[in-house]
Amino acid sequence: MIDGELELVALQQKYVEDVLAAVRHPQTVREAPETGRISRQSLIDFLAIAPSGRHPGNAATGRCPTYHFWMRLNDASALRIAGGIGLRIGDGETELRYTGHIGYNVYPPVRGRRLAERASRLLLPLARRHGLKSAWITCNPDNLASRKTAERLGAVLVETVPVPVGHELYQRGEREKCRFRIDL
Repeated sequence: MIDGELELVALQQKYVEDVLAAVRHPQTVREAPETGRISRQSLIDFLAIAPSGRHPGNAATGRCPTYHFWMRLNDASALRIAGGIGLRIGDGETELRYTGHIGYNVYPPVRGRRLAERASRLLLPLARRHGLKSAWITCNPDNLASRKTAERLGAVLVETVPVPVGHELYQRGEREKCRFRIDL
């Protein structure tokens, strides 16, 4: 899936060094310290549970099947990997209310290029092929960049909901989610 210099690539071992370069970039470490703590081992572990970026899901833990991609830049950018994006194929409460079907993260040094929007547009046909009639994107209320991305995609803000105390997002400090719907 390609849009200009942006290409969505399946997660593979050959991109690990490029991901590490992006997460260790001084701007990433300064502006997104949690991302800056990603390690080689955590990437290798993730590749083991989601070969080629496909996580089969796990009903026992409430995880739905998910496609994961890295946003690869094929231009003169200092970074080769700009971030990641995932498409969750599920209709459980977690996907519909808290995590959304589409989740993205763009590393600070390459933000401002509408990469999350462009990558999301590349995933919409895959969502349709899986029979989704609408796709949900969620974000924290104070994440203005993510809100603008959803709006540029044509998503409509449906509501803002509290994250339940026992939810893993709550444990990470997230208290509310804005819910945006894109009709496919």
